[in-house]
Amino acid sequence: MEDALKSLWALIATYALSVLGGIAILVVGWLLAGWAGRTTERLLRRVPRIDSMLVGFLASIVHYGVLALVGIAVLSQFGVQTASVIAVFGATGLAIGLALQGTLSNLAAGVMLLLFRPFAVGDLVQLGSYRGQVRDLDMFTTHLDSIDNVRVILPNGKVWGDIIQNLSVNPRLRITVNCLVPWNQDLPRARAALTQAAANVSGVAADPPATAAAATIDAAGVTFRVSAWTEAHQADQVTESLAWSVANVVDELRRAA
Repeated sequence: MEDALKSLWALIATYALSVLGGIAILVVGWLLAGWAGRTTERLLRRVPRIDSMLVGFLASIVHYGVLALVGIAVLSQFGVQTASVIAVFGATGLAIGLALQGTLSNLAAGVMLLLFRPFAVGDLVQLGSYRGQVRDLDMFTTHLDSIDNVRVILPNGKVWGDIIQNLSVNPRLRITVNCLVPWNQDLPRARAALTQAAANVSGVAADPPATAAAATIDAAGVTFRVSAWTEAHQADQVTESLAWSVANVVDELRRAA
């Protein structure tokens, strides 16, 4: 019995400092991780271009990154070979990365979108073949409400890898409507009538003025490109009004021919 107690005390004396050191490293590391995360968040919030969601994401990475280092330091304090632990973590991370390759690419694209901010919530955008108003942007997906009020959810990898057109950055947009005028009609008169009709459309800006230019010429006649400038937020409505106005002019010219 006495020998067992002596062995127990010897064991406690041997590992007591390691245990106390490990606990100290864990406590200090936990406090340091919290401080690092809060400091990172506070510093990033001073940068106006960085989205609040990205701020939280980067702060979490710093926080858990410090905790991972603390965990490795604690294991080292207890005599665990950390090189093998790091190798296991690396292999596990590689396997997870290969399994979630598409998801991680969307995550990386989401970070780039939040960092460079080519558009913001509320902007009217054209993302590839999809057009609509941005309703939400998270780390993995972008949410649009289309012109038909359909919610479209796009993976961020597709958004970042395609052409992004932001229709809300500039206050004005140029709208265009094409129409065919046959050869048997008075072309100068048609051009003047189309220009005047475009200028009279509600919502069309007076400066720069509306124009009607020959876009293509073929056996059927001359295709005029009628262009005008309008406010970005009403571009779709004014484009429809311009199309109807041009159609009425073409119909009047046909009747008069």
